[in-house]
Amino acid sequence: MEQTKDNKRHVFLTGPPRIGKTTVILKVIGRLRLKGVKIGGMISREILEEGRRVGFKIIDLKANREGILAHVKQKSGPRVGKYRVCLKDLDEIGARAILEACREASLIVIDEVGPMELYSREFKKAVSEALDSGKIVLGTIHYRARTAFTNSIRGRGDVDLIEVTYENRDRLPERITREILERINEAGGG
Repeated sequence: MEQTKDNKRHVFLTGPPRIGKTTVILKVIGRLRLKGVKIGGMISREILEEGRRVGFKIIDLKANREGILAHVKQKSGPRVGKYRVCLKDLDEIGARAILEACREASLIVIDEVGPMELYSREFKKAVSEALDSGKIVLGTIHYRARTAFTNSIRGRGDVDLIEVTYENRDRLPERITREILERINEAGGG
């Protein structure tokens, strides 16, 4: 049977760095929270010092816990460009937030599945569990990440992969919010 938008449960955004993927996700989260949707999972945000990016933090959307995903001053961990990944925070905050959302939320947010996050086995297990949980996942996937794991997400029949562009990024929050609300209502609740 051919997949149509109607039977795609999950939404993953992709696009070049700084195109606005996380901004779209945050706008969708804000709109859905106003509608009473229970949201969990994690987002990543830049850490800036004097206007320059020096790292990324992870934020648990439900518990509002924060940790370091990667930083230029991180002493150990896998190196990605000029950053070192903090696997401890990725596992204890990022992966844990996703797993808690599988149990407690109607929408699981995963921002992002990319080169830094892919160093964590716990993170990949949590993402797989979220995708198979029966809940809706709203996530971002790194534009150039082409691993067996990211390709398996891109190739899932229940994933709607949307490329964020300068032309569509202002319209996407409304569209995605509407589609997620429809999917939640079809599943019987928020």
